[in-house]
Amino acid sequence: MSHRRQAKPDDRSDNVEKLQSMVQNTLENIEAAEETAAFAGPEERADIEAKNQRRKEAVRGLREEIKDEAAARERGNY
Repeated sequence: MSHRRQAKPDDRSDNVEKLQSMVQNTLENIEAAEETAAFAGPEERADIEAKNQRRKEAVRGLREEIKDEAAARERGNY
């Protein structure tokens, strides 16, 4: 006997808020890492700077996604 699971409906109504929260958390992580880097050795500082660069790129992508989601919300797509 097989049981089929029904997919949950795609509820994107709060995506903008979730994305904004992700941006805020990432910015806080960047700030905390910069404070840590002040006391780190050269190798660890380089690692932190590289990770923060990746975080900043992620924030740019998240902000673009926020724009897309907000536009879709205004169009009434969800």
